[in-house]
Amino acid sequence: MSTILRYASALAIAFALLIFSPVSSLAHAAQAGDPKVDPKTVSVVDAGLGPCTADFIITDAAGAPVYAANIRVHIAYGFMNLHKFDLEVGTNADGKARFIGLPENPKQGLFFRASEADREGSAFDNPSKTCKAQFTVVLRKKAQE
Repeated sequence: MSTILRYASALAIAFALLIFSPVSSLAHAAQAGDPKVDPKTVSVVDAGLGPCTADFIITDAAGAPVYAANIRVHIAYGFMNLHKFDLEVGTNADGKARFIGLPENPKQGLFFRASEADREGSAFDNPSKTCKAQFTVVLRKKAQE
């Protein structure tokens, strides 16, 4: 009976942390259209795998910043690349976004894909050579298949 009680209390604590965490509050505020959320704030996603960063400016073909473009990266790491991590971040009103905590020595480098509506662009980084990378990605119409 005591093990069931321990599991129930652990589950209750985890649920409380999830509900009252600052991250969920921020996400809720952004979804609710809270006027306190500044569209100029640069979105940051932390992989927690190392010291490297990748800063992005996403523009259209005319050079104007693209708001709410999504940037995705797939990270395979560890022994035989058995651990996998998919991250995504959206751009702010200035077309800026940032990944932090990227691994310093990934086996294959990092391929970033940016997209918004029917436009896309990409960038490649090898953090072992460029640990603090900065990219300007131009979004172009997707090629017809």
